[in-house]
Amino acid sequence: MLEIRYEMTQHKKDKPDTKNLGFGVYYTDHMFVIDHTEGIGWHDARIVPYAPLQLDPAAMALHYAMESFEGLKAYRQPDGSVRLFRPEKNGERMINTNHRMCLPALPAEDFVQAVKALVKTEEDWVPSEEGTSLYIRPFVIATEPHLGVRPSKTHQFYIICSPVGAYYSTGINPVKIFVEDEYTRATPGGTGFTKCGGNYAASLISQVKAHDLGYEQTLWLDGVQHKYVEEVGSMNCFFKIDGTIYTAPCVGTVLPGVTRMSCIELLKKWGYTVSEERLAIEDVMKASRDGKLEEVFGTGTAAVISPVGELRYEDEVAFINGGEIGELTHRLYDTITGIQWGKLPDDMGWTTAVC
Repeated sequence: MLEIRYEMTQHKKDKPDTKNLGFGVYYTDHMFVIDHTEGIGWHDARIVPYAPLQLDPAAMALHYAMESFEGLKAYRQPDGSVRLFRPEKNGERMINTNHRMCLPALPAEDFVQAVKALVKTEEDWVPSEEGTSLYIRPFVIATEPHLGVRPSKTHQFYIICSPVGAYYSTGINPVKIFVEDEYTRATPGGTGFTKCGGNYAASLISQVKAHDLGYEQTLWLDGVQHKYVEEVGSMNCFFKIDGTIYTAPCVGTVLPGVTRMSCIELLKKWGYTVSEERLAIEDVMKASRDGKLEEVFGTGTAAVISPVGELRYEDEVAFINGGEIGELTHRLYDTITGIQWGKLPDDMGWTTAVC
């Protein structure tokens, strides 16, 4: 168990209007920090006032992308208490990410303790408006000032928090997706399964391309054959074809999303067949032509469930469910958010009390 010291701010910020939070715009009064030094391990866990970081210009995180991050949320319950959604899964995933990135990782139980400690400290920042939550961003950076390419000898783990509204300001409306067949997001043996900043930076060029064509997000294909569907932007992707649910396998090129995992567990509980075999984009488009592509949706912490109403691949466009949210997509959204905000009983054992 971590021994956490507290240094409370003397200058609390004004709270933002919880009806107009946006996403990732405002930050709370405090942050969690813990240092890591080669030969010593993790030490000096603390909650301190939120402030700019002081880094040497030669810090290895700045030059070689030696960093990783996570994302989860805290939710205000109807009785005023606060709960987290499956935080241990984020802690476990960060261990896997950091192993691949040659970064140290906190044990999952220490990760959860640190998250709970900061959220408890910032309890009055957890909003209660419909659809709002406290977004939690843990991250690790390599801090050693060294311009040689090797693992760093010093690191810091931070957690910051941001009160947020809905990820999509227009609500849970179907988005238009462009299928990327030029650029590559991930390849076998690479870092596609991790949450590291480089994955997201490299994906931006396709997002810009999609926006220029009038689409909100990019659906990535596999990096070897450019044939099989993988992820949508920062989300996992699901396809309901002729009653069966398909989603890309987590075999090193797809992020093992916590919301993805939760959807699969619910779908199986409800009696659906879920296939995690590779699905060719040509099969998706054929299903559309044959009238069998029933629903498509993305899943992730930020948006939870994002329905897809249109899918463009090369010169062909698939229109899904008349541009409306599918019945199953809506059921998944209502169930997961209902559990998160305490409107439905947590019969899956997914939530963790904070305060």
